[in-house]
Amino acid sequence: MKREDVTDLILFRRVKLGVKWTDVAKKVGESKEWVTAACMGQMQMTKKQAEAVGKLFDLPEDAVLLLQTVPYKGSLPTAVPTDPLIYRWYEIVSVYGTTIKELIHEEFGDGIMSAIDFSMDIERQPDPKGDRVKVVLSGKFLPYRTY
Repeated sequence: MKREDVTDLILFRRVKLGVKWTDVAKKVGESKEWVTAACMGQMQMTKKQAEAVGKLFDLPEDAVLLLQTVPYKGSLPTAVPTDPLIYRWYEIVSVYGTTIKELIHEEFGDGIMSAIDFSMDIERQPDPKGDRVKVVLSGKFLPYRTY
């Protein structure tokens, strides 16, 4: 069994059981964003977290063990994403990436926003013209140092 097999099994059983990611997150005790990323093979779970997911989805012991391993991060199959929703994120970074970079550097100086010391929140915002997706990304600023 490979880590990708575990992801496929979780995705299949989540649909089969009609479980929402918020329900999985409650069982694990972390945010829906982090738990979804972990179930998608992008984060390492503790034994307790992996066992909670294993119990919820009736995963084999090997799958629970693999949830506890350090993953190979990066889940996109191509350099330029082809899935329309993911492509829009690529488009946002392509169009606004230099603006984001410029404004972060102006505010903080030369450095990066961490994707390790990081949090994300995704929520629905009702709007009479059509509901909106609100995404908040928060990462620790890490300045480059002189050596």
